[in-house]
Amino acid sequence: MVQETSTKTMLNLHLDAVGGMAGDMFVAAVLDAFPALRPVMLADVGAVLPAHIGKPVLEAGQSSGLRALRFRLEWAEAAHESHDDHGHSHGHHSHDHHSVPQGKDEVASDYRSLRARLETAALSEGTAAHAGAILRILAEAEAYIHGTSLDDVHFHEIGDWDSLMDVVAAGSLIAALSPAQWSVSDLPRGSGLVSTQHGLLPVPAPATAAILEGFRWRDDGVAGERVTPTGAAILNHLCPSDPPRRTALGRLIATGTGAGTRELKALPNIVRLSAFDPGRASEQEEIEVMCFDIDDMTGEEIAISADRLRTADGVIDLSLMTIQGKKGRPATQFQLLVRPDASEQVSDLVFLETSTLGVRISLQQRRVLKRANALRGGRRVKTAERPGGGVSTKIEADELVDIAGLEARRDLARRTERDDADDD
Repeated sequence: MVQETSTKTMLNLHLDAVGGMAGDMFVAAVLDAFPALRPVMLADVGAVLPAHIGKPVLEAGQSSGLRALRFRLEWAEAAHESHDDHGHSHGHHSHDHHSVPQGKDEVASDYRSLRARLETAALSEGTAAHAGAILRILAEAEAYIHGTSLDDVHFHEIGDWDSLMDVVAAGSLIAALSPAQWSVSDLPRGSGLVSTQHGLLPVPAPATAAILEGFRWRDDGVAGERVTPTGAAILNHLCPSDPPRRTALGRLIATGTGAGTRELKALPNIVRLSAFDPGRASEQEEIEVMCFDIDDMTGEEIAISADRLRTADGVIDLSLMTIQGKKGRPATQFQLLVRPDASEQVSDLVFLETSTLGVRISLQQRRVLKRANALRGGRRVKTAERPGGGVSTKIEADELVDIAGLEARRDLARRTERDDADDD
């Protein structure tokens, strides 16, 4: 279900991998949430998929009693017979790992040929780039597993038209929704064995495991292959493996449900997409505040330590305050704003660069305006979007260092920050 919104808005898009993740499930979930994107997706798929092979089909259905959308390739009769002659099987998410003999109706399965097909097809803006990125992630995983180069990779997952269709469709939808911020739930690991060209291998398949290193997994007790290599490559392309903790995703404007072909006994075999519109100029995020007091370092030592901490990875800002410490001694308080994912590295650096024996750490929320860097009159400025649609501009302080005289610096700043200043 979708509310009216512009896909040009910077959306927060979250995927709940309830049953797992595969390319067809991703495409169906996005199209269920954003049905207006169907024409451009179908045109992109048509630019790669020959008409005599078949056509993409979207079908409304159910999974464990829940309504959902399914995405599949409806084979043309001749192509279907040729396809069946090669012994293809379409299992859990409509993909198994079988190599495909290349006949007149088969797509070349080597990375170089598939990349060339994407680069030469008449696709909508951004589709080739995103589909190509997904394809490259798959190729790099295959190259790593088999100890070969990218150009020598022959896919076991994507050596057929329906798999290539999923990659192109996913690339088309990602491009249409860009820019967007994507996130995903913990992934179901599954269990058992999956049939591959190399025989039976444990779930998740080697390519899937290689692609999703760093992602969080869960064991829900449901067996089988739950995440396919194509689904894994889409997630790797879209979502950070260790996403920052976020609050205030925004107003929920759309939801969509995509289903796989397999029916699971314990839960629906679906992916759910939730789309949020932040709807305001500011963003809310979590940061760590680190504080500690120093009363046994010289002014020179404090200045050097502060400079080294201020430029450390993960430190957003640092401030110093003069305080009265224990026994009436003058002291300096350090306060650092730090990204939560860099907490351990920064605290280690604090102990290395200063004499403190302890650091006070608190997790806080902050709202920040959306900012961007730009050039005005050849000088670097920072712009910020204000509530109500206004934009403020401030010249970077480093651009004024070589200007002699306070009034001259202020005059240059005013001229550079004016709305009518020449842009480079």
